[in-house]
Amino acid sequence: MYFCSMIDVEICCNSIASAVAAKDGCADRIELCRDLECGGLTPTDEAIAYCTRRLGLRTHVLVRPRAGNFCYSEYEQMEMIASIKRCKELGAAAVVLGLLTEDGKVDVEVTRRMVQLAAPMEVTFHRAFDEAQQDPEEALWAVASARCDRLLTSGQRYSALEGVGVIRSLVGVTGVKIMAGSGVTPQNVYRLVEASGVREVHGSCKKRLDDGSFVTDAATVRQMIDRTLYLGSSF
Repeated sequence: MYFCSMIDVEICCNSIASAVAAKDGCADRIELCRDLECGGLTPTDEAIAYCTRRLGLRTHVLVRPRAGNFCYSEYEQMEMIASIKRCKELGAAAVVLGLLTEDGKVDVEVTRRMVQLAAPMEVTFHRAFDEAQQDPEEALWAVASARCDRLLTSGQRYSALEGVGVIRSLVGVTGVKIMAGSGVTPQNVYRLVEASGVREVHGSCKKRLDDGSFVTDAATVRQMIDRTLYLGSSF
């Protein structure tokens, strides 16, 4: 049987300018952050409000208080909780977070508390998963136990294409949606979706400016979305 299913594309945006470019490229969903050069940190309240209220984008907000590892102190957890509350007040559709224990496993207990606090927003567990010192399926079940709605992963490899086998093995195992991310481009997204079976992809579609910084490129976003409109799989 052959069927077609639209793919949900999430564009990673590091600023209001990037969010505007994503919308110009016909995106309706973004992950909003800042300081993408260090992997992304929690954006400002002003940026969140602009994206949700002025641009009308489905805005998934990264909640990450600092760069580095994903084992957070009590005070950093308090900062994350405050950020989650602000995201809810500002109309975000979801928050994106990831917490690991000192021994490198998914922190189910603390994550579950944050998921409960975030409701009715969705919660995506981000690529902290790819640094977890656990078997991928075991880590996925931990994410599910924490009641997260979605997992962003590269299959515990540098790029989603490299980790496509692991990503495929996770699709459908739990009720958690699997979103492939890292190195996703308009040129490889079709191959990635067909090989992995995911129905959500995450990409930055960025270009480098003269000063060395990055910004989302509207034309690349449009190409990504055009190439995912009617992706299907054969069974």
